[in-house]
Amino acid sequence: MTALELKRVANVIRQDIISMLAAAKSGHPGGSLSAADIVATLFFNEMRLNPNDPHWEDRDRFVLSKGHAAPVLYSALAEKGYFPKEELLGLRQTGHMLQGHPDMKKTPGVDMSTGSLGQGLSAANGMALAGKLDGKDYRVYTVLGDGEMAEGQIWEAAMAAAHYKLDNLTAILDYNGLQIDGKTDSVMCSAPLAQKWQAFCWHVIEVDGHDIDALLAGFAEAKQVKGRPTMIIAKTVKGKGVSFMEDQAGWHGNAPSLEQAEQALKELREEAKNLG
Repeated sequence: MTALELKRVANVIRQDIISMLAAAKSGHPGGSLSAADIVATLFFNEMRLNPNDPHWEDRDRFVLSKGHAAPVLYSALAEKGYFPKEELLGLRQTGHMLQGHPDMKKTPGVDMSTGSLGQGLSAANGMALAGKLDGKDYRVYTVLGDGEMAEGQIWEAAMAAAHYKLDNLTAILDYNGLQIDGKTDSVMCSAPLAQKWQAFCWHVIEVDGHDIDALLAGFAEAKQVKGRPTMIIAKTVKGKGVSFMEDQAGWHGNAPSLEQAEQALKELREEAKNLG
């Protein structure tokens, strides 16, 4: 896909996020919206997938370490054809497949159940190492939240990935600067992040997480790296695409009302028109 086409997909994903959260009356809009461009680029350009065979042995793997942002993953899977889009409106509802956090036993296309923050990178390490041991050429991608950088397990996993030279692993940090309690730098400062990951022997790329061309270039660069894993630090805006949600920690885990959802969708549809 072209960068413009991927931007259109990201817009659709954002609309899906708002619609499903309004229907559920619960969930996490801020960090789902901030990751939409990253996830759209991965699922619709970078990753080797087969929606007709979710367990295809040679597929690329994806781990949403920040599992509370499940709506962004569910939308991408539905748009990709893993299950009917109608299922999105069953988010967090009894009797439906879409849990509040990704569940690999219930949802086609989910490679790892996540939600306990800090654990996703370890799971991605295991997938990448298994690929190496099995002589497979698939790649593993994992999206992390910046609040997760305070978790000790992240740094244990960072050391392990470098030790085992997992150059088939790319982590993407959704660096929106906010978490449930406020600014990440105030809750637990993890700066300087690029230097930290470099010190842990990772190849580090810094990009604007809403610039599709920059993301495409970053993923292309990661594929050329040998002997070490890659961390893409993607600077993003929490709540991206909805004016009253942008850069507001209060929208970390609060669903919009029907009236707020209507306003959000109006803005996103206007953006879609501008994208042509």
